[in-house]
This record gives sequence, C-alpha cells and structure tokens, in this order.
Amino acid sequence: MKDETKIEEKIGQGLFRLGLMKEEHIQDIILLQKAGDRRLFGEIAVEKGYVKVQDLIRYLSSP
Repeated sequence: MKDETKIEEKIGQGLFRLGLMKEEHIQDIILLQKAGDRRLFGEIAVEKGYVKVQDLIRYLSSP
C-alpha cells in the first residue's frame, strides 16, 4: 500500500481557489516579497485589504 502524501497548496493559490483573492492581488504581493518585503503573504494581504483577517484565519485553520 502506498503512503498518501498531502500536496501543499500555497496560501495565494488557496485564497484564489476559494474566491477570496484576485490573481492581480496575489501577483502584487509576490512582487513586493521579491523586492525585499519580508512579511508573510497573509500579513501583506490583510494590510492591503485584499483579504479579511477572518477569512485568512478560516483558511489557515482548515484541514
């Protein structure tokens, strides 16, 4: 019997999949991080108003 492995989903992908973020917002955050912003993806997304903190917490808490 094979071991089942869980495929890790990047936070931006998950929030997009659930309709909680737009692709252009995800790209904006990625560009900021590449330019040296050391904050976590979710921190930037909430600060910029791209996602509500409650939705982020709900996503991160889901199995």
